Amino acid sequence: MQSKAKTVAQYLHELPEDRRQAIQAVREVVLKNLNKGFEEGMQYGMIGYYVPHSVYPDGYHCDTSKPLPFASIASQKNHMAVYLMCVYGHPENEKWFRQEWDKTGKKLDMGKSCVRFKKLDNLALDAIGGVIKRVRVKDFIDYYESAIKRKPAKPKTRAKRTSKK
Repeated sequence: MQSKAKTVAQYLHELPEDRRQAIQAVREVVLKNLNKGFEEGMQYGMIGYYVPHSVYPDGYHCDTSKPLPFASIASQKNHMAVYLMCVYGHPENEKWFRQEWDKTGKKLDMGKSCVRFKKLDNLALDAIGGVIKRVRVKDFIDYYESAIKRKPAKPKTRAKRTSKK
């Protein structure tokens, strides 16, 4: 459920009160732990945290006009979610995150990068803040670039044989 809000303030204002409080609480944790170089704004209809073009001019490979996504917070139809691109495809960060979450005794409802929740009490905010703080911009860019370069190359085509007459 993408919002058409142009600013974070507008996005928050459009939410029902209970969801606004939960999203704002997660936002405060992210902002408190966000390393220098990342920025906050609206991205893909959600509150986004990203590497701006001024730091990483190449942008996101799927749409280079967009800055490189790092994390997002969203109110979806049936739940709220925190998207952690710093965990997606990064075994070391994912392992650390899951271990920290497990220490809280709370149930983790997680996809590849998406941590889903219905109430703020369901979240391990220290684990979310910790994984955000753990990743510096340079390290995130380096890992992102290494993951993009690992994509398999297209198979080479064989030169057509010409028959001798």
